[in-house]
Amino acid sequence: MGPLELKFNFRDIFRSPRIALSGKKIFIFIQGNLLGFILYWIFSYLSLALTGLSIQESIGKYGLYPCLFGNNAEWYSYLIYFIGIEAWILAICFASTAVSRVSLKQMKGNDFYSSGEAWTYVFKHWHAVAFSPVALALIIFFFIFSAALFGLISTIPYLGEFFFVVPYLLYFLGSIFTTYTLLVFIISFIYTPPIVGVYEEDTMGTVFQSYSITFGQNWRIIIYHILLLPLIALGLEIFSWFCFNAIGLINYIFGCSWFMGEKLTNITNYASSLVYPVWMTEMLYSIKDCVLDCFGLTYNIPYFFQPFSDTYNVIDITPTESIAGVILALFYFIIGLSIISYGFSILTVGETLMFIIFKKISDNDNLLLRKDEDEIDEELNDDYEDDLGDIPESPDITKKTDEDSGNQNYSEEE
Repeated sequence: MGPLELKFNFRDIFRSPRIALSGKKIFIFIQGNLLGFILYWIFSYLSLALTGLSIQESIGKYGLYPCLFGNNAEWYSYLIYFIGIEAWILAICFASTAVSRVSLKQMKGNDFYSSGEAWTYVFKHWHAVAFSPVALALIIFFFIFSAALFGLISTIPYLGEFFFVVPYLLYFLGSIFTTYTLLVFIISFIYTPPIVGVYEEDTMGTVFQSYSITFGQNWRIIIYHILLLPLIALGLEIFSWFCFNAIGLINYIFGCSWFMGEKLTNITNYASSLVYPVWMTEMLYSIKDCVLDCFGLTYNIPYFFQPFSDTYNVIDITPTESIAGVILALFYFIIGLSIISYGFSILTVGETLMFIIFKKISDNDNLLLRKDEDEIDEELNDDYEDDLGDIPESPDITKKTDEDSGNQNYSEEE
């Protein structure tokens, strides 16, 4: 199967939801999100413990979704809490790099590239994903620190005024570059995974590509994201509709009075109250309504089978039903995580397509025809095996070995 035929313009962005709808890509994001959430959960409850709250009080107050904001906490509690947030973001970036790599292989025609191979590639190039935004942050810090240093020099009596006005144009150019680098820093979080996953860049190469994209493709970045973001929202809406209808169909069949009946209602209500608390559902519906109001739209796709009840009423739940509800809550959490992961998958595939388009437009370089490091290694291995197969056997050595064997046998007979 040959490479995917792209138009190398905005029309390719509409392929994102279809290419992203892959169990392999969604599973990679489930792995990344699950690892990141576990780390966030641990660091969040550790930060809450440092505020004086016990684990029982924290779990009773926040449940599955802890948050430090709203508590009287010291700076070290916030430091630990933000470490958990950064760990989750980094896990998502690693998963995005793996999905970008899988997407490149798929668009090249290799549908058998596994998620394990993608994670192996990420572990090999993890430093470029992790340290590229750090390098940009250090550049910004250097210019701000330099400005502060010159500001300190400007406080010198009588001479300070001249230290401010004479090199003012240098301050102005440095300020423009710092502002521009700040924009590059923001954009690097979006494009670092496809740059590393597709173009196989190191840290400095990724920083250079981030500057190049921000400077040369700024209008395309804006226009393409105006197209991509509604596709993500629409894809999430459709995908979640199918997932929730599947849950509703299961509840409709097993909740029949001939089968589990009220027992199933208790289990599902308890499980959904753990994973989808009231404040979360209200917040999600508020965000959805706010986005639709911005565009003057209103719609509500009805469910064939209602997935959850409107109230989380639990009537005389038994211990076994409680245990079953906790187990079911884990599956509900994975289903919700798969919906979020599909949204991340659309975003990553869209950014990967954008980067491929940008390189074709700016450098006339079709990355789908460019040999990556895996293909180069395979060719080198094939050439090495062919060279070994072409080495001829030495007849003199064989003949001498046969003669020596014959002489040895003759000596033994004597």
